[in-house]
Amino acid sequence: MRDAEPGILDDSVSHARSRAGVTVVGVSLSLAFVSALAMVPGRDDDQSRINRVVETLDPPSHRVLPGDNSPFVRTARINSGDTLGDLLARIGTRSTDVVRAMTATAEGKAAIRRLRAGRTVSALVTPDGELVALDVPVTERDFYRLERQDGELRAIDGEALHGSLTRVGSGTITSSLFAAADGAGLPDAVTMKLAELFGTEIDFHTDIRAGDEFSVLYEAKTRNGVEVGIERILAAEFVNQGRRHTVIQFDDGDGNFGYYTPEGRNLKQAFLRSPLEFSRVTSGFKMRFHPIKKAWRRHTGVDFGAASGTAIKATSNGKVDFVGSKRGYGKTVILKHRNRITTLYAHMSRFPPKLRRGQSVAQGDVIGYVGATGWATGPHLHYEFRNDNKPVDPMKVTLPEAEPLAPSDFERFRKIAERRLTQLATLNYRTTVASR
Repeated sequence: MRDAEPGILDDSVSHARSRAGVTVVGVSLSLAFVSALAMVPGRDDDQSRINRVVETLDPPSHRVLPGDNSPFVRTARINSGDTLGDLLARIGTRSTDVVRAMTATAEGKAAIRRLRAGRTVSALVTPDGELVALDVPVTERDFYRLERQDGELRAIDGEALHGSLTRVGSGTITSSLFAAADGAGLPDAVTMKLAELFGTEIDFHTDIRAGDEFSVLYEAKTRNGVEVGIERILAAEFVNQGRRHTVIQFDDGDGNFGYYTPEGRNLKQAFLRSPLEFSRVTSGFKMRFHPIKKAWRRHTGVDFGAASGTAIKATSNGKVDFVGSKRGYGKTVILKHRNRITTLYAHMSRFPPKLRRGQSVAQGDVIGYVGATGWATGPHLHYEFRNDNKPVDPMKVTLPEAEPLAPSDFERFRKIAERRLTQLATLNYRTTVASR
């Protein structure tokens, strides 16, 4: 038995590292295998059809490409009621010799009995359907492995094979970004990063519409050909209400990387639009009838509804100017930023244990958790943005941008951007064809 980590994309296909030692992590666009189908996402609240395209493309660095007979990695997520034969059929390999090999040993029989819904079986399969290797998870951490040696399948023990794959995926939103990304087979880590990258240009609380589209090119870590984590997003596009937003990752060669538009504009802004991810605005910056004071008062911030305990993030780099209880605000954090800007976060349930006044925080750092302390009728975050101590609407204020791409790096960036955008354009074309 060896440690196993669950796969992320079910019923997907990619190249893997061959036993001969050739590292295979991608193929060119002209040879790429495309899995394109319409499917209903697994979430109960989204029953609309979502296009799903998963494609293996050239990785960002040089790799050795195999010949046409190299095996592919196929993965199948175990569903309730699945038999080993069902899984092998979805993988696309003959089951007779696999079943024979596994039922010949007590360990193999135990692996069959331990098939559990939600786990992922992965296999190396030749183009003609011959099984080269099979990994069957038996616990959350361990798996049973078969490999073909001298023409026969045998249980083996050895080193896990680590590598990387470059993936692309796309989806169309019908209810939410997460539902669409789920239906497209994208890992949650990719979805969260998409929201972070485009969050400075798109308000995911109010701007998302049915019909919005996204596509993403990302590099994934693999173990025995199965995705076990995300390295980075290489490029992405988001079409929101007909407007296309594009971002490309760029490394300056000194270990520093950022995300830029095709024109070289830094997508990152000095401030995030919202301190919460995927919540909803429950009260805007306006006059309102106070639910506790029972009187009309000016609301000097924005309220975000979210579950108690949801992490609250600093919207920009700064220093903690106040942390503690503040009358009607309840448990509150105030951050001081450059250019006489301060931000306030109120009604928290608790603070991180080591948060102190005078402490420096970075954009995205967790500074507290949603609660209902102070004058609050339910769990939510009250967020204020003040310029020279004057409250302004945080949803409408023009946010400053970070530094653009250095002119000396632009030519190298342009070449990288051109290649990655071509990959995304190919994906978008194939998505359109697949949906017809």
